Amino acid sequence: MSETQSIIVEKTVAHAPEKIWRTLTQSALIAKWLMPNDFEATVGHRFTFTTKPMGDWDGIVRCEVLDCDPPRLLRYSWKGGSDANPRYGSRLDTIVTWTLTLADGGTHVRMEHSGFRLPQNQSAWDAMTPGWGHVLDGIARVTAENI
Repeated sequence: MSETQSIIVEKTVAHAPEKIWRTLTQSALIAKWLMPNDFEATVGHRFTFTTKPMGDWDGIVRCEVLDCDPPRLLRYSWKGGSDANPRYGSRLDTIVTWTLTLADGGTHVRMEHSGFRLPQNQSAWDAMTPGWGHVLDGIARVTAENI
């Protein structure tokens, strides 16, 4: 039986929630801090992120917007990988949740990427944990550049 693990990263960013929301939900801005995509902030919208293929994985993350409450909450599924890649590219069926809360000095940004099955997704979890921390820095940078 698998247990599940989450990646949680948090940071206060020196911008209003509405500015950060724009960075999280405009496709061209998302591409600057994460990956090329066809995102739309509409519940039920299916979209993809595209990155370099690895082994039997085609490099496409298939997603669907599950919840969208501007400028407070964004949740989407995150599915990708391949059953033939027992290491990094193992199949993921996970959820990404962004929560924005007004805070002293700006907005508290919390990202939780949940549903990593262990041990099957251990390598992906190990690789993505530090990556999501860097993503928050990218969101802060892109928001500042696009005010």
